[in-house]
Amino acid sequence: MQEARKARIRLQSRQEGESVEQEIEAEVFERGGALYLKYEEPEVDLQGQKTRTLLKITPDILKMIRHGAVESEQTFREGHMLPGFYRSPYTTFNLSTQTSSLKVDLDGGFSGTVAWTYDLYVYEECTGHFDISLHIQEENQ
Repeated sequence: MQEARKARIRLQSRQEGESVEQEIEAEVFERGGALYLKYEEPEVDLQGQKTRTLLKITPDILKMIRHGAVESEQTFREGHMLPGFYRSPYTTFNLSTQTSSLKVDLDGGFSGTVAWTYDLYVYEECTGHFDISLHIQEENQ
């Protein structure tokens, strides 16, 4: 098993004309043919707790698992609607993602870009359209 390496990620999210960009330190490693990316989200909840995020990236599926202030799971696969969930101290609900595009462009190492576009459904009602891009840059050791 390969060791985790340090990386910088730039996460850009666009929804309904609003754009958010974050630069975050992450760990990246490969296991079982998938690339994994682990990072802490910069925001804290009311108790000062951060959310840890794990992304599992394969050529055709992206899975996002969040633990901490928020617990959630979302899976993205181009042309598919896939189930997930969201839990916080204040609410819990099932959700689904209808992914219209997923492009994985990795350099064969731990750097590259993942971009995906999806509609988010909560209780079978579309609550937003998202356009996300993730740039991963492995830091030199």
